[in-house]
Amino acid sequence: MTRIDLTGLDVRPAQVWGGVRLVPLVRAEPVEGLRLHPEVYGAGGTVELGDRTTYTSYIPHGFVADWSGDERESAAYGTRLGDDTAAGGPGPDVVPVRRHHRLAKRRHTHGRAEKRLRFLPLHLALEGYLALHFGGPSVVWDEWSQQAVRQGLSPRAEAAYAGWDVPGLAEALRVFEIHPGQCGLMLYVADSLAAAFVVPHPEDFSVLHPTLIEDLYGELIHQYAYYGAPVPEFTARIRNEAGSVRTFADLRAAARAQERSWAEAHDGLMARDLLEPPYTFERVHRMDSYDLYRFLPPFRRAGEEQHIGELIADRKGRTLYLKTFRLSESQIRRGHLLRCLADADWHLGRTAEALGATYAELVRRVRAAGLGSLLDAHVVAQRIREDRER
Repeated sequence: MTRIDLTGLDVRPAQVWGGVRLVPLVRAEPVEGLRLHPEVYGAGGTVELGDRTTYTSYIPHGFVADWSGDERESAAYGTRLGDDTAAGGPGPDVVPVRRHHRLAKRRHTHGRAEKRLRFLPLHLALEGYLALHFGGPSVVWDEWSQQAVRQGLSPRAEAAYAGWDVPGLAEALRVFEIHPGQCGLMLYVADSLAAAFVVPHPEDFSVLHPTLIEDLYGELIHQYAYYGAPVPEFTARIRNEAGSVRTFADLRAAARAQERSWAEAHDGLMARDLLEPPYTFERVHRMDSYDLYRFLPPFRRAGEEQHIGELIADRKGRTLYLKTFRLSESQIRRGHLLRCLADADWHLGRTAEALGATYAELVRRVRAAGLGSLLDAHVVAQRIREDRER
């Protein structure tokens, strides 16, 4: 897998609600061989990853990828949060924690594997980011503490906002018009791409569209939604130059030309930072003719829009399912720093040279990234004093 390929998806004019812009993605021909169904969970979840490692997170729902062809529904959508005492639950003040085994797991019936895969949307991508060089220093240099050598980056956590905490998003999704053949959307906040969501079939989208309010969104998107101003709506302007529009057919052709112009502007400008970067793909599961991947960006320096995500592709490389998460500036800086440290075998001197920084500046970056506890403070301070004396 080398890139995100949205072949077969056409862009329709955006719909706007305040600072939220929703760009519909429509398939001329739906994908019939693969379907996605929702699976409803409780408010919290713990996933056993093996090797005595546990991933704990808010898990409102899961997806079931079904390539069996019998189109059985996994569950009716309808996650309910709040008082569940009527159902014999623990009550409104208790968050139930459920255990799942692995973030992507093949379904089995009577010991036989089904052509159905349960996975947790976005959590696959977030686990990939959290696991970035999770083991810590691969060489025991003097500057690293015993904690870094023995435990690596454990524990490691990242914060995110649920969709209903993003101002304006719930209202936008409520009034959003679903187009015939729609299989996805691009979600922008203050005209900054917050997330992309693509499914194989229009029926899947109509069922899964409400789950966007329960997805995770980065700190940057929450800030844009909270402080950003309303964005301009899409407006088609048809100029009747030299009487070129004389009939309804002429008017229809001019309107379609405006739609094409919008689509070209969207792909060339607004979605460019998602579609063009060279991602690192990791295949998570093979499903006969389809593959489930998660991907990480190149982690260039902060100031550039960068996304993590997951997708399902067919053998031609076309993206049939896609869900992305926009990284914050601090998350990009941490990813960039970890990549540079790993490329230099965690040698601080060589890393500083590669970054064009001094040893002391690199130490400040490590501490600012929240990794200061991994450093041996005494050894680092002595090295900085020696550099100053020289």
